[in-house]
Amino acid sequence: MDEILLHRTDNGVVTVTLNRPRVKNAIVPSMWEELRRIFQDVTQSESDRVLIVTGSGDAFCAGAQLSDDMNRDVHPLNSMHPVNAAALALHDVSKPTIAKVNGDAVGAGMNLALGCDLIVAGERARFSEIFARRALSIDFGGSWLLPRLVGLHKAKEIALFGDIIGADEAERLGIVNRVVSDDELDGVVAEWADRLAAGPPLALQMTKRMLSNAFSLSLAEALNAEAAAQTVNFGSKDTKEGVLAFLEKRAPVFRGR
Repeated sequence: MDEILLHRTDNGVVTVTLNRPRVKNAIVPSMWEELRRIFQDVTQSESDRVLIVTGSGDAFCAGAQLSDDMNRDVHPLNSMHPVNAAALALHDVSKPTIAKVNGDAVGAGMNLALGCDLIVAGERARFSEIFARRALSIDFGGSWLLPRLVGLHKAKEIALFGDIIGADEAERLGIVNRVVSDDELDGVVAEWADRLAAGPPLALQMTKRMLSNAFSLSLAEALNAEAAAQTVNFGSKDTKEGVLAFLEKRAPVFRGR
């Protein structure tokens, strides 16, 4: 059985499904490299427009699979290299990304979801930075992602205690964008993905990049980045198509150029 499933639609929606349902889609070392490769492929593809990350069965991802002999032959620092490479590759995906959280998302699994641009959760979704309860420190980018979403002190509470956070509480804290019924989860995520896939690729990618960089820039630097992005847009066929479609009162067809 393939540990990671990959599906592409004709309109550019790519779905990555962690596929180890018997262990709540816990990630084994070989999967980090495959995830990194997939994320980089999506960035480089001209036809891929949106990435969805989810899990099979009744869980999103239980994080890295732990065992009593883990890292026996590998220095712990070296074992983190593929984990970090996968986290960075997800962050660097130029297209919009959506986490479809259909159950437990804990440890690195929670941070895999946080690394996406948007998170839609089913009612039975649960989140936990469970690391401290396993005598581990937070990883897969959680130390960088979580404070940006919930603030520093709340992030410390979530990470130091490792408590379970239900879907409604995750929405209240700003961890997820929307909570829907489990029956509606597939449909809502598909609708969001289709809307993004039909959007202007260049404009969306530049907007995503500027928002991701927002906390490291001054206002003057952000304004310069916006001006550069608009210069690209005004020279593109997509912007011309957007204006023409507005004047002709029809839906635009964006080509990414």
